[in-house]
Amino acid sequence: MQDILAYASSFATWSRGPAYAARLAGALDASLTGLYVSPSPLALAPTYETPELMTYVLEGIHELVESASAAAPAFVRWAGEHGAKKAAWQVAEGDLPSVLGHIGNWHDLLVLERTPVPEESAAELGRIALSVEIPCLIVPPEGTPSPTPECIAVAWNGSPEAIRAIHAARPLLARAGRVVVLSGTPRKALTEIDWKPQFDLDVYLRRHGVHAEERRLLASDEEAGQALLAAAAEVDAGLLVMGAYGRTRFSEWFFGGATRHVLSHADIPVVMRH
Repeated sequence: MQDILAYASSFATWSRGPAYAARLAGALDASLTGLYVSPSPLALAPTYETPELMTYVLEGIHELVESASAAAPAFVRWAGEHGAKKAAWQVAEGDLPSVLGHIGNWHDLLVLERTPVPEESAAELGRIALSVEIPCLIVPPEGTPSPTPECIAVAWNGSPEAIRAIHAARPLLARAGRVVVLSGTPRKALTEIDWKPQFDLDVYLRRHGVHAEERRLLASDEEAGQALLAAAAEVDAGLLVMGAYGRTRFSEWFFGGATRHVLSHADIPVVMRH
C-alpha cells in the first residue's frame, strides 16, 4: 500500500474519506493522491441540445475543471496537516467508475466514503467496487476511525474474493495487535477437471508474521452481512476485511447478500476486494 488513491467529491473542502486516507498514508509512509472527477459534458447535456446550450455546458465544465485544478496546493498542504507527507492532486473528467478504474492502475488502494443515505450510497459504492481492479476501503459516515486499528476482523469463506481481500490488507494486518478470522460456510467451487492447490489461510498469515484467532460464523447467505458486522462488533474490531460479491452482482443485490448489507450498514472501515 505505497500508493493510496482517495476520491474527493468536492475540491473546496475535503471530508472524511480523504482525511482517513491522509492519516492512513501517514501511518504507512505511503503516497496519497486526491482525485476530483468532473462529470462528462455528454452526461449533463439534454438529449436534444442546441449548439448554444452545448457551448454553455462546455464552458461551465471548463471553468469547473480549472477551479478544481487550482486546488492542488491547498490539498497538498491539507493532506500534510493530516499526516500525508507525500501528496498529489489530480482532476479528471468522465464516468466516475471508469476514471477510478483507470487511475487505479497505478495505485494500491482506493479510499471511498459512504454517505449518510445507505441504499443510494451502497449502490454507487458497489458499482465502483466491481469496476476497479484494486482493493477499496470504505469509510463510514460517522466517527473518527483509526487508520491502524488494534483489532481487525477478517471475513473468511475460502472464496477467491476473500483471498484477494486478505492479500491486499496484509500491510494493515501486520500492524494490528489482534486479528480475528470470522470463518463462515466455505463457498463451493465449480467442478473442474484440473487440480489446483488449496489456499491455507493460517499458513499464509503466519508466513507473514500475522497470528490470528478464529471464530466460527454460522449464518445463512441472507444473514451473512448482519452476522459479520455483529461478530466484528463483539471482538471490538476497528476494521473489517472481506471479499466483495462472491455471487453475481445482480443476484446478490436483488436477493440481498453480505456485500450489500455491509456497504449499507457498516460503522467501521471496510476493505473490500472483488
